[in-house]
Amino acid sequence: MIPLRPVPTAAPGPSGAPPGEPLWRDLVGEVLRRERKAQGRTLKEMSEASRISLAYLSEVERGRKEASSEVLAAAARALGLTLADVLALAGERLVSLTAARSRTGAPGAARGHRPVRTALPARRTGPAGPMGGVLLAA
Repeated sequence: MIPLRPVPTAAPGPSGAPPGEPLWRDLVGEVLRRERKAQGRTLKEMSEASRISLAYLSEVERGRKEASSEVLAAAARALGLTLADVLALAGERLVSLTAARSRTGAPGAARGHRPVRTALPARRTGPAGPMGGVLLAA
């Protein structure tokens, strides 16, 4: 059996993720809360506008619940956004957090996490490549 993630050696963060590694639900909740507060709206107002229970919406904002795409779309609409807007903002946050981690020495690498490869290595098609040593990138 191959685990999906290496077992962290340090204590996990509040949401169960290894320290410094954000979960998608945390990022999405952060975006929803930030956008709601930027509009000066209360959780109750957003709950009513989205038709999502106040308790559940609060759990989503705090990263305690993994909301369905339907729930996220309703929350986004209540904020005057699209689902794509919310996901793009969460994606931007993930990229910025990942970049910050790599600039500070990539703490995940010390715990056995491998960095994500952005390009595949060149692959040879034969002993000297198809044209005398030319490598093909996949």
